[in-house]
Amino acid sequence: MGQLFGTDGVRGVANVEPMTAEMALAIGRATAHVCKRHNNRHRIVIGKDTRISGYMIETALTAGICSMGVDVLLVGPLPTPGIAFITHSMRADAGMVISASHNPYQDNGIKIFSRDGFKIRKEVEDEIESLITTEKIKDIRPTAAEIGKAHRIDDAVGRYIVFCKNTFPDTASLTGMKIVMDCANGATYKVAPIIFSELGAEVTTIHDHPNGMNINDHCGALYPEELGRKVLESGADVGLAFDGDGDRLIVIDEKGRRLNGDHTIAICAKSMKECGLLRNNLVITTAMNNYGFREAMKHLDIRIEEADVGDRYVLKMMREKGAVLGGEESGHIIFLNFHTTGDGIIAALQLLAILQDSGKKLSELAGIMHMAPQVLINVTVKTKPPLAELAPLQNALRKAEADLSGRGRVLVRYSGTQAICRVMVECRDETLTHRTAESLAQIVKQCIG
Repeated sequence: MGQLFGTDGVRGVANVEPMTAEMALAIGRATAHVCKRHNNRHRIVIGKDTRISGYMIETALTAGICSMGVDVLLVGPLPTPGIAFITHSMRADAGMVISASHNPYQDNGIKIFSRDGFKIRKEVEDEIESLITTEKIKDIRPTAAEIGKAHRIDDAVGRYIVFCKNTFPDTASLTGMKIVMDCANGATYKVAPIIFSELGAEVTTIHDHPNGMNINDHCGALYPEELGRKVLESGADVGLAFDGDGDRLIVIDEKGRRLNGDHTIAICAKSMKECGLLRNNLVITTAMNNYGFREAMKHLDIRIEEADVGDRYVLKMMREKGAVLGGEESGHIIFLNFHTTGDGIIAALQLLAILQDSGKKLSELAGIMHMAPQVLINVTVKTKPPLAELAPLQNALRKAEADLSGRGRVLVRYSGTQAICRVMVECRDETLTHRTAESLAQIVKQCIG
């Protein structure tokens, strides 16, 4: 078995290694053993998105945890950040999320939160993986009354709804605002419409009827085109698109135009700075943030620091540097003064509070930054050799950087969760942007495609 945990937990095709029932049972056992050893309380929360394979994995995880003498608290379908909240709120030892986030329904995954609501540290993941591969816990089997029990938390949805609403200003309301919302047939389908409706908005919801196989299926944060059309047709003020597990947000303005995470972060950073809430005048980003975002932050005299790609790395740097705002252009946005992880619903609430308070149109607020033309090409790869060792690619990168000559930038990196190499080029010259990206992608295909 190769490395079990990637950049965002364990992930793969459901019922194929490593996402089998047998592996889920082993992960449950190993996680329960680590929790029992490190804490006095012995309860683990399990939640999931709406994939059909979630039932299989949930049952296997529950069996594994209970077999080690630890109780399970089942919350059912709930956004990933909601499971993080419930874990901390219930003072559980850990929270386990069954989800493959924005991936198609046939994939699934397992990610783990610690009792404080943050994702578990890499060292703990390594310990869990070691327990599985060495079978050190094979013969640890409590019996009789020492076997764990499983309970369902019936009010988990209500608890999370209250938690999210409490991040919205007490003096504010969404009365008079028309919202179209795309729930991606995923984990937000119950909670999101309730939250925004109870705050006064007129909400129209699409893709909120999951059947186990339609999660992320040409809908949600990765496919906001239909949402854009619905916003224009209905004359809505804003469109909100979440991904399958609810930790991403992509926004549509009143003109039907897509605003990515960079726009939301920029708008919130400006407002938070003006209100004295942007701690250390700092925003944490990654290499994937647009060149136009960087220009906007420079104009606003807001500092940015760059973390490795992945929300866990953004969060890590935020905690190290004392920042309260950070995120990625993909829509993972973290408000550390409100939550321990990225939350699409909370990000939307902060943005809409600013929009309502400003009295402006969303397109006007988004005008503080102008996206540099960007081309992102995902190249499917068979292996992931170190990019620095691919001489043809390195030669091409040096030429590309010379061609861009300070007018843009180029980034080539592997996906942490898929067999993909991402080629990204940004430049104010759109023709040069396309030509450079296509040339680099072709070289990647030749080397490792």
